[in-house]
Amino acid sequence: MPLCSGPNSYVVARPDPAYPDYVRALEVVGVRMEMPSNNPIVLLRETEGERYLPIWVGAVEATAIAFAQQGVVPPRPLTHDLFASVLEAIGSPLTEVRITGLKDGVFYATLHFASGIEVSARPSDAIALALRTQVPIWGDDTLLDEAGVDIPDAEIPAEDEVEKFREFLDQVSPEDFGELS
Repeated sequence: MPLCSGPNSYVVARPDPAYPDYVRALEVVGVRMEMPSNNPIVLLRETEGERYLPIWVGAVEATAIAFAQQGVVPPRPLTHDLFASVLEAIGSPLTEVRITGLKDGVFYATLHFASGIEVSARPSDAIALALRTQVPIWGDDTLLDEAGVDIPDAEIPAEDEVEKFREFLDQVSPEDFGELS
């Protein structure tokens, strides 16, 4: 039963009864550039399995995830840093993040709070927040069956590609993305 009603209601009081009982722990391998399009992806991997889950993200989201992974602390808080601080200040801890589905090429996620409330989120935001709050990331087994891929270790992008992305992050500024509302 939603706590809020209307077309923009993203808060639910309890999990959907159809929610799969079985989820897999995921870890963030890193942010990569998909070739030849040069679109950023975040690459997740089962902690106890062979599958990887690539999720295409925007450049800003890729930067937020990479900063959190590398422990970069900006001089002023970015949106995900601010949200993590607000959660701490109001005593509403995030307990986990779940990557829940894929529909029409769009991935979905939920933020799970200690109060039992779940909030729908973009996976990129959920992952960036999970890294900042050090909570586990879970993936639905059915999603991993559908969208997960087996990647032999030799196919994982080399460190030089990671370095190229780090150079990109060093040169990018918020102004490069135009005015955001």
